[in-house]
Amino acid sequence: MSASMPGRDPNAPVGAIARTSSELSAPRSQTGVSVSFEFFPPKTSVAEDRLWDAIQKLEPLEPDFVSVTYGAGGSTRERTHRTVARMAQETRFAPAAHLTCVDASRAEIDAIAQDYWDAGVRHIVALRGDSPSGIGAAYQPHPEGYAYAADLVEGVKRIGDFEVSVAAYPELHPESADWSAEIDNLKRKIDAGATRAITQFFFSPDVFWRFQDRVLDAGINIPIVPGLMLQPNVKGLQRMSALCGVAVPNWYVELFEGLENDPLTRDMLTASLMSELTAELYARGVRHYHLYTLNRAEIASAVARVLGLHRRPHAV
Repeated sequence: MSASMPGRDPNAPVGAIARTSSELSAPRSQTGVSVSFEFFPPKTSVAEDRLWDAIQKLEPLEPDFVSVTYGAGGSTRERTHRTVARMAQETRFAPAAHLTCVDASRAEIDAIAQDYWDAGVRHIVALRGDSPSGIGAAYQPHPEGYAYAADLVEGVKRIGDFEVSVAAYPELHPESADWSAEIDNLKRKIDAGATRAITQFFFSPDVFWRFQDRVLDAGINIPIVPGLMLQPNVKGLQRMSALCGVAVPNWYVELFEGLENDPLTRDMLTASLMSELTAELYARGVRHYHLYTLNRAEIASAVARVLGLHRRPHAV
């Protein structure tokens, strides 16, 4: 399996990734690894129970921060705020709140940012966001709002001295004309005050290396954190990928063939594939990782352990 994966040396010894994974399990003081988890706000009481069960299972790993997403068109605004505020009050997590430009005036967004600051939240993930009409519909800035993510970053920084993370797209944002426009947009967000960029998910380390080269050539030197999607439902993954311009390799899809009624094997396979991807990234110097958990603890916990979080001084 591994020998056919893009980015892998077919002549590498069989134990190469295993040895790298062993290195990752060294104490964080030796590896310098940081990991963040991403959650989404629950829609129902059952989903809320599932989320908080995942939080309780992942909290002992002490990630560097956790983020909570914001639905298309601001559709989860209140649930996002409630979830982030509860995390700040009841857990050891350092929560980061997603905030978007869509369907709100500057005054409304400023008030939300101020509420976060007052709740003790010091980290915002600032995004343009998708059209209120749904992903794929043409984006139109609110007439009284922040037009784009760079504007939002600047506005958030006026409210408080937030740490601000932004998005990056290793396979080009679907609306970007070309790579020059993509990198220029990222630079505008950094110039406005962003201190970290978290990437859209990807499956081949070569995708990340090519993007990293473009970023470095442009003189960008903030951390570019790879986002890793922990989705074991390959059909759902393909739908999600088609909407955001991510290529799912054929070899990846083929590995899940015949597993539609075998969720345990799908989970194990996803954990194995994402752990191998982290190991390949680590082998070439990557030390920061963002895990899209889908509000589930098991796969995220497995990958985080490969990254050595369970060996942190206070993690159990």
